[in-house]
Amino acid sequence: MEKIRNFWGWGFEGAGLTPVEQRALAKRVQPFIAIAPEAIVPPTSDELHLPTSRIKPPDSLAPWCQFDAVSRAGHTYGKSFRDIVRALERRWELPPDVVVSPPDEDGVVAVLEWASQIDAVVIPYGGGSSVVGGVEAPANDDRPVISCDLGRLDRVLEIDTVSRAALVQAGVFGPSLEAQLRPHELTLRHYPQSFEVSSLGGWIATRSGGHYATLHTHIDDFVESVRAVTPAGFWESRRLPGSGAGPSPDRLLLGSEGILGVITAAWMRLQDRPRFRASAVAKFATFEAGAQSARALAQSGLWPSNCRLLDATESMMTGAGSGDAHLLLIGFESADHPVGEALTRAAELARDHGGVVEIRGDNESASREGQFDAADQWRGAFLRAPYIRDSLVCLGLISETFETAITWDRFDAFINNVRASTEEALRAVGAWPALVTCRLTHVYPDGAAPYFTVLAPGRSSGRLAQWQEVKSAVMDAIAAGGGTVTHHHSVGRDHRPGYDLERPELFAAQLRAAKKVVDPRAMLNPGVLIDP
Repeated sequence: MEKIRNFWGWGFEGAGLTPVEQRALAKRVQPFIAIAPEAIVPPTSDELHLPTSRIKPPDSLAPWCQFDAVSRAGHTYGKSFRDIVRALERRWELPPDVVVSPPDEDGVVAVLEWASQIDAVVIPYGGGSSVVGGVEAPANDDRPVISCDLGRLDRVLEIDTVSRAALVQAGVFGPSLEAQLRPHELTLRHYPQSFEVSSLGGWIATRSGGHYATLHTHIDDFVESVRAVTPAGFWESRRLPGSGAGPSPDRLLLGSEGILGVITAAWMRLQDRPRFRASAVAKFATFEAGAQSARALAQSGLWPSNCRLLDATESMMTGAGSGDAHLLLIGFESADHPVGEALTRAAELARDHGGVVEIRGDNESASREGQFDAADQWRGAFLRAPYIRDSLVCLGLISETFETAITWDRFDAFINNVRASTEEALRAVGAWPALVTCRLTHVYPDGAAPYFTVLAPGRSSGRLAQWQEVKSAVMDAIAAGGGTVTHHHSVGRDHRPGYDLERPELFAAQLRAAKKVVDPRAMLNPGVLIDP
């Protein structure tokens, strides 16, 4: 049976929490927020009342177009806290006039040509899992809006087993991509939290960060070349293992968020599927000690696939621990050789920093039948988290995350300042008592990516105003501390104020000049990253 995407929330219909699970969740969070959450009923398709579309497609494009309310509502927003709240309030602001699903690259060309003829905005759409306002229409632009859904471009076109690479269409979702690679015993080895509901083109356009915590953490590391369609013509970089020939053409499209072209395909570097695995959990009395151990691991050259530090409260909330210790989840995997020795050395480094280490999976086999540990529990919660977030928002709560990155020399002060600023902002807007947790999602030899989660009581009306004040305060604190406004969630419209502070103004001018060349009418996702 084909899965149906949820038009108002994360993922697929029927995949969210059951009523029993929702009641248990409300009971679980109530002690932290000191109020009894009240359930909000999600919208149904019968409640959708959208403005009439302002455009009519030519006969050649009509078979690809969807004008129905569910399709248009489902492409109005991404899946951020702000998006879910607006959907629960039955506010479908600025829906696209039409959703167009071209069947191939020539179809994308036809869509852009039509958009140019009618002076319309085009928003490239992969899985729609953006949590930063990256796929919604600009508020200050009265042109018609076309949502260009790439979901039909979903095939692996060619596999080069000698170079271990594949040419992949941009609209393919994570599970389908892996299913097409599996018969060749290959994998992309990129698993963002949105893996089931996001596309390769979306990963490239947003510089997605994957599940693996060290070494090849970003989609950047796997891109060999990119192909895109722009209003000015085709764009394709040469397929090479590496090059020193000037600035990399690929780097301009990586993270471009749809403003420079519609990514249609890419050659991707692949990996052999892992055959050996080993894992451990280290418990620390303080978060600082756990971070020091993570830094030692990141600088050791061991390159663990998993090196994630959960603070005690988050470990308890996800079921990975009892809440009496901070947990460092350590994992290794390889397609070529046993990894037990690497795990043994990693455990020694953790003990050197006061960690109490428990080896959980040292069978040196890719099979994990009969095994279940804290890392497994956390991984399950990791993929389930967006559905839980939706349920928390449906309970009237503020449920948000802030992720960033900072170098190790500024790490401790940065973490403390961002946490303090978050708590101060929550108190200022009346969203207290609240829960603020932190984990490290990725670690590098020179720094780490802290990821903050906020759970707070929200006003029955005005939750978005509360959220905006808190988000602005956190972005200011991140900018003041020298961190990045986003490590892997991209910029979109929500992070634009922080991004404007982070990137050099001269670079913004360069980006505007590049956009003018490939998109002279500023029709592609205007207002994201820059004002054209």
